[in-house]
Amino acid sequence: MEALQTGRQLDRIFVTKDVRGMMAEEIFSLAKQYNVPVNKVPVEKLNGFNVSNHEGCVAVIAKIQYQNLQDIISHVVEKGKALLVLILDGITDIRNIGGIARTAYCTGVDAIIIPDKGVGALNEDAILTSAGALEKIAVCRVNSLMKAVDELHLNGIKVFASETTAAKSISEVDFTGPCAIVMGSEEKGIYPALLKICDEKIKIPMAGDFESLNVSVATGIILYEAMKQRTK
Repeated sequence: MEALQTGRQLDRIFVTKDVRGMMAEEIFSLAKQYNVPVNKVPVEKLNGFNVSNHEGCVAVIAKIQYQNLQDIISHVVEKGKALLVLILDGITDIRNIGGIARTAYCTGVDAIIIPDKGVGALNEDAILTSAGALEKIAVCRVNSLMKAVDELHLNGIKVFASETTAAKSISEVDFTGPCAIVMGSEEKGIYPALLKICDEKIKIPMAGDFESLNVSVATGIILYEAMKQRTK
């Protein structure tokens, strides 16, 4: 509670499934206010943290500093630059997240947007896999990717969705203006409701008849196309 009230950023809070009482309710309320995910887990999970007297609740301190999306947008606009944002939907493998962050940093992405649930933890392993890129690039954690896209639209930012069945190839769309690119998981793709509110669907052309590319590789191909167009 003290960490939340003093502005210390937490990656997530783990509580036992049967936790009850005023203290627990206050923690849940503060977590919601400060956009910190709460996971209800068996007590064995908490015991695994080697924390004595945890009283049914353990908070994990964030390894990176999450930033406000509107602040990032305003900062980039003030610099006179066309915003480039990457949105990750349902990507849970931290190796993929680390590789994506590394490529994003190298291709001039201004921020990565992740949901507070359904994404791999940005822990030490993710930072290591990213070669430290996760500590250098802005990361915005939001409680709704739908709302994040709405916020981008309100700021005049076009949102592209990577979709294997899209009609347009990545070389046929214009990445030079302010834009965001949504990448979904390899198994489920982009959440249908999120896909529906994106401005345009794009695909990576492939010579062979194969279902899809690894999401980290696919992200790299799209981001380098964007960088190529922006540096002409």
